[in-house]
Amino acid sequence: MEISEIFKKLEEKGLTFGSIESMTGGLFATTITNVSGASKVYKGSIITYTSEEKINIVGVNKETIDKETVVSSKVAQEMAMNGQKLLNVDICLSITGNAGPTVEKGNKQVGEAYIGICFKGVTAVASFLFKGDRNQIRASACKQMIDILETFAK
Repeated sequence: MEISEIFKKLEEKGLTFGSIESMTGGLFATTITNVSGASKVYKGSIITYTSEEKINIVGVNKETIDKETVVSSKVAQEMAMNGQKLLNVDICLSITGNAGPTVEKGNKQVGEAYIGICFKGVTAVASFLFKGDRNQIRASACKQMIDILETFAK
């Protein structure tokens, strides 16, 4: 389904969405806003590239990051849950992961990512291991976020 069609279906359902991005660094927001009609359903994004911003802006618990590491299911869950409230949206997608080029703290492999979804207060997280170089990993993660968003349009 084309992104513009996703927008149309979400608008018909009266649903809005937003995003909290880390490893994609705003690529999801850019991809979404490159398509006409985004403002009817997309309220925006918060880019929290560092742990400090995840804690101070989005409200991820420091203890969660200390215990689980920033590249974790629990951090993605808190990002999506808190982001839904901050952005006042029906659907909030979040992403945290390691786009490379090196293994991160806690042996988080290059390409390891967690996408959080919060829909009207209910959260879920999906884990992925994307392949390729840094930009290919980020593009694959962005595509996966769009695929997840599409499920709400069906």
